[in-house]
Amino acid sequence: MDHKYNNLESVRDALSVLVYPIQLSVEMPGSVSDWFSESLATRRKLQEEVDSLRTQQFVQQAQMQKLAALEVENIRLRELLDSSFEIGEKVLIAELMSVNLDPYKHHVVINKGELHDVYPGQPLVDANGVMGQIVHAGPYSSTAILITDTSHAIPVQVNRNGLRSIALGSGAINRLELPYIPNSADIQPGDLLITSGLGGRFPPGYPVATVETIDHDPGNAFARVIATPIAHLNRSREVLLVWPNPTLVVESTDNIPVEEMVDDPDATDGSTDKNTGDSKPVTPPAADTQ
Repeated sequence: MDHKYNNLESVRDALSVLVYPIQLSVEMPGSVSDWFSESLATRRKLQEEVDSLRTQQFVQQAQMQKLAALEVENIRLRELLDSSFEIGEKVLIAELMSVNLDPYKHHVVINKGELHDVYPGQPLVDANGVMGQIVHAGPYSSTAILITDTSHAIPVQVNRNGLRSIALGSGAINRLELPYIPNSADIQPGDLLITSGLGGRFPPGYPVATVETIDHDPGNAFARVIATPIAHLNRSREVLLVWPNPTLVVESTDNIPVEEMVDDPDATDGSTDKNTGDSKPVTPPAADTQ
């Protein structure tokens, strides 16, 4: 009758209310156990996931740092390649291996040597300007002296007017000195100093430094000129080794005496002496005195 007419529905509801605490108390140990096990498993899983994410973050940060370094290196290499195209001479990219820690010696070691045709005295430049020259070439590495070393000097000229001088290393990484510049010389702050090519060591036209300050002392015949190197001497990691193009010297024949030209069969006009039958030398025309 209850199944068909639902007459005991209210009684069933009342009994369910009374029985519910008993059911809850019976199911509570299992529920609590499941909750603890699930909580522990979830915490362990979350901890493992956190550890995994932290490891991935560290790896990605290291990779990002490497990518940043590679990006900067790529920019430097592009600058070097662009400068090599502008130079128009045989060049070789080298990398710095070490720097001399002696504050009185500005020397660096590069990873190219005699096996790469490196020779003592070879110019060393970066993407901006002249850095120095090779002083010792080993089989696999070489030592270069920077232009700011106190024992180094490089012939330069002012790009604006061709005024020649010598840039001496001052011992400071960011300063060159130009001695023996007369007080009346035409040199100004901001002038670009380039290699003059004198001495045969550095090819002409390479940027070296810019004039920083000029101090005129009335008591001295020469001004004190300070210049700042253009090359990044303390920051460049890649450098260029330069093989200067050989210079072809053509001797002029304008000053060859006429007697020497007579010995050349081509220097005759085809006429012969009636008595001897020998060819007559060509008589140069008289100079116009007007």
